[in-house]
Amino acid sequence: MELKLNIDYYQILGLIRQLPEKEKKKLSDTLKSEILSGKSTKSIRELILKAPTWSDMDYDAFRESRNYINKSRIA
Repeated sequence: MELKLNIDYYQILGLIRQLPEKEKKKLSDTLKSEILSGKSTKSIRELILKAPTWSDMDYDAFRESRNYINKSRIA
């Protein structure tokens, strides 16, 4: 069985803040060990590789908009 939740960052922080100190410590230790073991790195790498990319047209539109913004700034 698999359960997927759509929770944003701030909701997760709110849930973590509700944990008792002992559970926060346990969570912290678990996260540290996973980071050190490289488990998180693999998932972050996969996320980046699967992320959407810009087309040339999207990038050109961004650059054009960025140029207008830069020109409109008061020096």
